[in-house]
Amino acid sequence: MAKRKQYPLRIDPEVWEAVQKWAADEMRSANGQVEFILRRALSEAGRLPARGGPVEEGAREK
Repeated sequence: MAKRKQYPLRIDPEVWEAVQKWAADEMRSANGQVEFILRRALSEAGRLPARGGPVEEGAREK
């Protein structure tokens, strides 16, 4: 399994509470929910790299 990057996150308590509730509703951990949200946003922006590949500047498929 690939090593995962650890990152301390400073976040508004109300936002964190909403993430935790959303995670519970979808049977995920809060950490898993944050990764889900980030991956979806990256995908929608055309910036999600292929697994194992670097993010290429200007790589969009829209």
